[in-house]
Amino acid sequence: MKLYNTLTGNLEEFTAPNDEVRMYVCGITPYAASHIGHAMSAVVFDIVRRYLEFRGFKVRHVQNFTDVDDKMINTAIELDVRVLDLAEPNIQDYLDEMDALNIERAHIYPRATAEIDAIVEIIEKLVDKGHAYAVAGDVYFRVRNDDDYGKLSHRDLDSMQAGARVEVDERKEDVMDFALWKSYKPGEPAWPSPWGEGRPGWHIECSAMSIKYLGETIDIHGGGQDLVFPHHENEIAQSESATDTTPFSRFWLHNGMLRLGDDKMSKSLGNIISVADALKMFSADAIRLFFMSSHYRSPLSYGDENVATQRRALDRLRNALRPPQESTTDGSVDPSPFRERFVEAMDDDLNTPRALASLFDMARSINRGKEDRADVKDAQATLKELGGVLGLTFKEEESGEGSDAGPFIQMLVDLRSELRAAKQFDLADSIRDRLTEAGVTLEDGASGTEWQLG
Repeated sequence: MKLYNTLTGNLEEFTAPNDEVRMYVCGITPYAASHIGHAMSAVVFDIVRRYLEFRGFKVRHVQNFTDVDDKMINTAIELDVRVLDLAEPNIQDYLDEMDALNIERAHIYPRATAEIDAIVEIIEKLVDKGHAYAVAGDVYFRVRNDDDYGKLSHRDLDSMQAGARVEVDERKEDVMDFALWKSYKPGEPAWPSPWGEGRPGWHIECSAMSIKYLGETIDIHGGGQDLVFPHHENEIAQSESATDTTPFSRFWLHNGMLRLGDDKMSKSLGNIISVADALKMFSADAIRLFFMSSHYRSPLSYGDENVATQRRALDRLRNALRPPQESTTDGSVDPSPFRERFVEAMDDDLNTPRALASLFDMARSINRGKEDRADVKDAQATLKELGGVLGLTFKEEESGEGSDAGPFIQMLVDLRSELRAAKQFDLADSIRDRLTEAGVTLEDGASGTEWQLG
């Protein structure tokens, strides 16, 4: 099994000591409702975890909540609420929405506000070792002390500084130095520290929580590509400097960004699609299938029609899983070639488009086997198993597509096939016409007839 490691820029064979994987994934900042981009990242790393477990690894998964930072504070001030009161309902909604998307819960969801002691401890280590310095209650990391700074984003410090868009602070030794601790300001939450009351910087929160719950070296650190710099770059610098242990993470996995049409999806642009709204329109399976239609490192453009297309594709998988109408003969559908193709695709940096292609090919073989009255039980079980590795449930939709209508439609489709085989074309065409009037589209192919509703 090979994964693309952002740190090295290469596909690398993935192994883990004792087959135990320690995985940390950057979570949300709960200052507003979660959007579909959050869902995409969550699905990606849910698949990472599911597939690792499928391949025999034991995964310990930690995902944080950044429940104190500038965005949290500014939004709380705008809404005239406490920061903690702002975070709680958004966290609970996020967890409920991830449950609805069939995303396995992380083993631990640490919150920055509950880990202040661990954060202060790691900052103290950095100060004691000369990697950080205090100025008037603020503490900054000395970027120039880290000779490897920039190794994740593959940029040198001088070029970063030349293109930096940072506010000049004459108290800092270097413009690229970043805050580990921020001194108290009126209206902000604050905690005691050796440097006075204040709050942690964003980057140090994840380092402290990862080290506390997973150790000084982890196997996988994940997040969106927008976190490579500066967040993850800074995590590496401060973590390895504090612990004198390299690497902080053996593999760095980053998912591509989700766009809305041709535009970046952003709260500032006002073009956000919430997870709640997406789930009102589409099933969890359809949304997951949409995310998996593109490789996880590639950008993806969200649109209702794009998801609707995957919903119709999902119907083909559901159809294959429905019980056959006829008794079986001595023949059977062998699922092993499709399983091999699935594993080969997923072993190649989690290539979900290729993996899905193997599942759709298996579905066609199952439908063909049904027509030939072959035994399809093993193939159906394999289809359901491998779909489950991708987090698909194959539940019938409850909306306009109508789960109750499915078996009846399939019965009519099967009857039409029998009439065509008996050369009773007028009756077969009549069934097709009536199904078309009801909004059912039929597609005749070499593997049989597939149908879509809507």
